[in-house]
Amino acid sequence: MTSTTPRAAERTLAETRRRSDDPKRRSGGGFRYRRAIAVFIVPFAALFTAFYLAPILYAVWESLLKIHRNGTFGAPTQVFGGFSQYVLVFQDSEFWASVLRVLLFGVVQVPIMLALALLFALLLDSPLVRGKRFYRLAFFAPYAVPGVIAAIMWGYLYSPQLSPFGFATSHVNFLGGGFVLWAVANVVTWVYVGYNMLIIYSSLLAIPSEIYEAARLDGASQFRVAWSIKIPLVAPAIVLTAVFSIIGTLQLLTEPTVFRQFTSTISSTFTPNMLVYSTSSIPNFNLAAAFSVVLAVATFILSIGFLRLTQRRAAQ
Repeated sequence: MTSTTPRAAERTLAETRRRSDDPKRRSGGGFRYRRAIAVFIVPFAALFTAFYLAPILYAVWESLLKIHRNGTFGAPTQVFGGFSQYVLVFQDSEFWASVLRVLLFGVVQVPIMLALALLFALLLDSPLVRGKRFYRLAFFAPYAVPGVIAAIMWGYLYSPQLSPFGFATSHVNFLGGGFVLWAVANVVTWVYVGYNMLIIYSSLLAIPSEIYEAARLDGASQFRVAWSIKIPLVAPAIVLTAVFSIIGTLQLLTEPTVFRQFTSTISSTFTPNMLVYSTSSIPNFNLAAAFSVVLAVATFILSIGFLRLTQRRAAQ
């Protein structure tokens, strides 16, 4: 019995190898594998194409058209205009003024918002803080408020005539020309700090506890653990929130649009998205599409540039 068992095992192994080397069997397994992949990819690809890729391609096509009239009172028709709409975009001073305005907004608001989000996440992850469930809900609750409602609420608080709590005084007009951009920044920060905090806090929870135990054995304080361990390990999450914030900054629309009901210092071209909306309302869909394409390309360049910069610094 002991002499036949190894031989039987060898025959079984050889038979298994022959079956695995069979081209028909391998092709059948590959087909099932590809079919399983298609089951998961096709629904996403269809929705991605219908609701993301197709609108982008349509906007690019619209930006290459222009309105042509036969005579002064001729019926308007769309004809191919090449890059004529993009020439108008680069000649539009209001567009570039709005872009510079949101870039200034982002340079100041994004670091402050992410610093607060990181601080709150570290506080929630600290063993010294009590009532973490309450604070986690309190920090995240503003994000659950729709942006329009948040802007209306803060608009009433800022308005000198409508504020019931004395936020707006005769000495400081938060809706005036010198403060209205930062009033908008305050609303955006109030809403999105909790969202970014949750991303960073989730990254903190993924850090192995063994690292903290080793740091405590070495006598590291809580501040030292946060500075030397937690912050470096959650750097990818911070970069992710920064990219999201850059994209959101260039897409700023809701808060300044609502604030237009409270102040005349915000024009219809205050931000690039507001300019796109007002241009399409004229209507001039071709120029609005060109504005949108240029804005999308600028957002892509800034996001990729920021990622490359952070990756290069991390590699050094």
